[in-house]
Amino acid sequence: MLVLDAEGLVKLASGNAVARSYFEDARDARGAIVAAASTLTEVLRGGRRDVPVYRILSKVTIIPIDAAKAKAAGELLGRTGLSGHRCALDALVAAVALAQPRPVVLLTSDTKDMHRLTEEPGRSSRERVAVIRI
Repeated sequence: MLVLDAEGLVKLASGNAVARSYFEDARDARGAIVAAASTLTEVLRGGRRDVPVYRILSKVTIIPIDAAKAKAAGELLGRTGLSGHRCALDALVAAVALAQPRPVVLLTSDTKDMHRLTEEPGRSSRERVAVIRI
């Protein structure tokens, strides 16, 4: 399972070798590649600049943000003490990642906050979300 945050999606769309490698690994393992619906708000602006992103999005499952995920994200913010709009968007991505079947790899540029948001001390390290800097 591969979860893309905004930077993971943009890097994959721009052909970043590391992002491409994780993408291919997930596809080869028949794993899903997902992004939170809120991530679309961060990356799409309309116009030609979006074309490479749309090419990738055709291969990505978009996970809707419903009340349960929004509540889970808010609780993650409360647990970690993080706040603000940027952290709220990160918490939505983290809630999506935490809800996925394991193993899960999350591609992000914000590893510090994502590590905090996806921390699961009750799980073995092999079952936790692997937060990878992209």
